[in-house]
Amino acid sequence: MTFRHLMFLLLLSPCWGCGVSNSLKLLSEWSNVRNILVMRLDNIGDVIMTSPALRVMKENLPACHLTLMASPSGAQAASLLPWVDEVFPWQALWQDLGSLDFAPKREWQLIQKLRDRRFDAAVIFTSFSQSPHPPAFVCYLAGIPLRLGESKQQGNGVLTTEVPAAPDEIHQVERNLRLVEAIGFQVRDRSLSIQFDLDAKQAALQLLAQHGIADRPYILLNPWTSCQSRNYDSLRFAIAAKQLTQQTGMPIVVTGVPKDRDRAQPLLTTLASHAIDLVGSTTLPQLAALIASAQLVLTNNTSTMHIADATRTPSVVMFAGTEYESQWRPRYNLSHLLRRPTACSPCYAFSCPYQLECLDISPEDVVMAGLDLLASARL
Repeated sequence: MTFRHLMFLLLLSPCWGCGVSNSLKLLSEWSNVRNILVMRLDNIGDVIMTSPALRVMKENLPACHLTLMASPSGAQAASLLPWVDEVFPWQALWQDLGSLDFAPKREWQLIQKLRDRRFDAAVIFTSFSQSPHPPAFVCYLAGIPLRLGESKQQGNGVLTTEVPAAPDEIHQVERNLRLVEAIGFQVRDRSLSIQFDLDAKQAALQLLAQHGIADRPYILLNPWTSCQSRNYDSLRFAIAAKQLTQQTGMPIVVTGVPKDRDRAQPLLTTLASHAIDLVGSTTLPQLAALIASAQLVLTNNTSTMHIADATRTPSVVMFAGTEYESQWRPRYNLSHLLRRPTACSPCYAFSCPYQLECLDISPEDVVMAGLDLLASARL
């Protein structure tokens, strides 16, 4: 956003004089920052959804050093985000679900660690249901002078730039971008993007070559998430995938994390010779490379959905009623989101007491959605 463009927009504001003063002050403050802490303390998919905002920060402040503070799980996503210069994994108390013990000393250690890094500013990304004030207060105690976040509550100075809350239903990428736009940064591209290096791509090709399909098109099936309430029935997934491979001739590459091996066998048995078993065999960049090369992805609402959006890979997503689709859905790849409307949606629950009625989708519906996407991709 040029200075002239900013002035034009501000002059349209009813309180243009106040707006000009505040916005010019923000531009001045943030134009000089170099050492920035970016906080996104959720899972891999949540961190991937910060990619447009991280890209914007690097484009507007090319000399800045971005440190990503993320959960131990979410920190893995940094390998796909070339705008991140450094990763600071931390299990934050205010994001914990009861696993951390009572240890105030640990929190004082966090404050000291942040103080020692001498950050100029902190950008606190949150979802619609999260408060930025606990991490902002930690940053305040750590002596970080600029603290940016979106809030539904009044923080009384805990945030130096407190962006009013957007409607709950807006997409998480847009929620993230609102923060950097609030300090005057120009947004050139609002889409998700990731990058993986040549080593990851070659390793993915080697995995496929070991199974004799290095040069063949394939469908990638990632049938599990860490959240029970988002998991489509894996045997139905297997039946749908088997029908797709029978109709298209494409093998099914099955992926998952190492802990998925305990529940993988029934699905793999159903797929039989059609399955390429890579469960627990890939790093995150290798998985991203496999998704990028696939003809079609079958998945739940999880990080693979966001990776497929970033790589523009057609996807059938079993999207449980746990959240609003508008907050998380893919926006740039060809996709079909499948679910049944239920009165309890959105429930935000980790486990479902109603037999996952929102995911009571027949394998035939999954097959139809997959074939439609494959046909559309060929046009």
